[in-house]
Amino acid sequence: MNRNFPLKQVPKGHDNVKPCPHCGGGGWETLSTEDSSQVKRCRCFDEQRRQRLYQEAKIPNKFLNCRLDNFEVYEGSSSKRRINHKLSQPHEVANLLVKKYPAVSKGLFFMGSCGVGKTHLAVAIITELTLNKGVPCLFYDFRDLLKEIKRSYTPNSQTSEFSVLEPVVTKEVLVLDDLGAWKITDWVRDIVEYIINKRYNDNLITIITSNRMDNPGKLDDETLTDRIGVRLRSRLHEMCQEFEIVSKDYREQKKRPGSLSK
Repeated sequence: MNRNFPLKQVPKGHDNVKPCPHCGGGGWETLSTEDSSQVKRCRCFDEQRRQRLYQEAKIPNKFLNCRLDNFEVYEGSSSKRRINHKLSQPHEVANLLVKKYPAVSKGLFFMGSCGVGKTHLAVAIITELTLNKGVPCLFYDFRDLLKEIKRSYTPNSQTSEFSVLEPVVTKEVLVLDDLGAWKITDWVRDIVEYIINKRYNDNLITIITSNRMDNPGKLDDETLTDRIGVRLRSRLHEMCQEFEIVSKDYREQKKRPGSLSK
């Protein structure tokens, strides 16, 4: 079933909620024929499960409208509109991953400067997988993940490093956004290597984005390898199909005079 938008959750106790026409709200429906009848889980149960998986994916609010079908692959004015193949190719591969899943062996790694659509594509993939295929997914900004782990070390913390990392290394599909954004230290390298190696060994699909590239435009910029190390960079080559996305900063274009966007 194809849904372009996530289901809206109805608050508990809402007086206007109508029971499911197939099961009356009980969660089971009866399928009858002339000779027999059988009871099975109602179709609404699967819908609720997919909605729950979508919510548990922890997609940030600002990315909730990111879909594969609203990812822009064209550039230029209306009179000179053209396809940017640096956008269309990763978009096609993202669609293919969703279509073929779970019959895929590699994740995806989107590299590029700010505002070119890396996170949009990554979020769109797990949105499709949760809502349309019922696949457990998880989104984590790399910096937020490290901060959450550090908070778990405080004396009054209700969490532990293990409880933070456990879903990250076990979720069926993981988006790790903005890898390399944090200055590398031995501790950061250990965390990243643990996540990547565990998911690699368990053959789990990982989708990664990064502003750090192998060949940065400025001589004083650190490469991705500088940030994460040679061994981990090599492992990512094995785990993911890689794309460098080259385009204008979408956010900057929205700020141009005369734009109706905010």
